[in-house]
Amino acid sequence: MGHAYSGAVIGALREDRVKSLVYIAALAPDEGETVAKGFYRDTPHPEQPKLSPDSHGFIWITDDEFRRAVAHKASAEQTSIATAVQRPIAVQCLQEPAPAPAWKAKPSWYLLAEEDRMINPKTQGFMADRMGAKIHSRSVDHSPMYAEPSLVIEIILEAGRATLSQSAKLAKTLGQG
Repeated sequence: MGHAYSGAVIGALREDRVKSLVYIAALAPDEGETVAKGFYRDTPHPEQPKLSPDSHGFIWITDDEFRRAVAHKASAEQTSIATAVQRPIAVQCLQEPAPAPAWKAKPSWYLLAEEDRMINPKTQGFMADRMGAKIHSRSVDHSPMYAEPSLVIEIILEAGRATLSQSAKLAKTLGQG
């Protein structure tokens, strides 16, 4: 499962044991694209933080920006914890061209966050359509794993069940099942 920037990370995956990919309000660059290109593809939400690196090349989101843009539908307690444990991202990671994405060869699922203030829902829709993902569009914020964890779990389980079903059909076809 990849959320936000980590959609680019799972897209670069080269592991045969991984049979499907699940994107949760995530960026999914195509070969040669950068995360930054995807992030700035469409008009940003007015609550989207103005991201700029510190003197070491890392981007942090302030506590207030995090509450308003990353997890505005989560409880105050969940947001406080998530804000406290957030990690920065290096500018270099946003500027690195992506390799050929795994979603071109593996089935993918995508939770499109209709109330996302970090990644424009239009951008999410574009990426999900382009990858041919099974799309679940819901009225959730950028971090649905806080406010709607059962929804995220159900999509992950759906991907797992579909992948197991496909593997069983293939094994039967090959005379192994």
